Amino acid sequence: MSEISTKPYLIRALYEWCADSGFTPQLLVAVDGSTRVPTGFVKDGQIVLNISAGATRNLKLDNDWIQFSARFGGVSHEVSVPVDRVAAIFARENGQGLHFEPVETAEPPDHEPPTPSGDAPAPPKGKPALKVVK
Repeated sequence: MSEISTKPYLIRALYEWCADSGFTPQLLVAVDGSTRVPTGFVKDGQIVLNISAGATRNLKLDNDWIQFSARFGGVSHEVSVPVDRVAAIFARENGQGLHFEPVETAEPPDHEPPTPSGDAPAPPKGKPALKVVK
């Protein structure tokens, strides 16, 4: 039996802490071929995503994928991020949160994010390194 990663559980916990504290939860994502984000907002291979309830629609924080709809520059986009590509989750107001080392992939992934009609194969799991961000 393979070891279950703590990363998606920590992301969900920090998301709830931000919401309970009145903070804006944000994700720092290392963008690669497996991420589906608006490319016009990617800088230096990274994007910061506001995942607050007011900024997203149909937010799903699963063990393998983070998915939601959001507006970027007034245009609605479907966003799909493998949990492995999340570099940090933090509160916008004070910067408190957790930093993770995103799993690097040598080649483009051969999987797609799950769709409402069914589940696709999950991305490869890695052991994230954690450190506190202040």
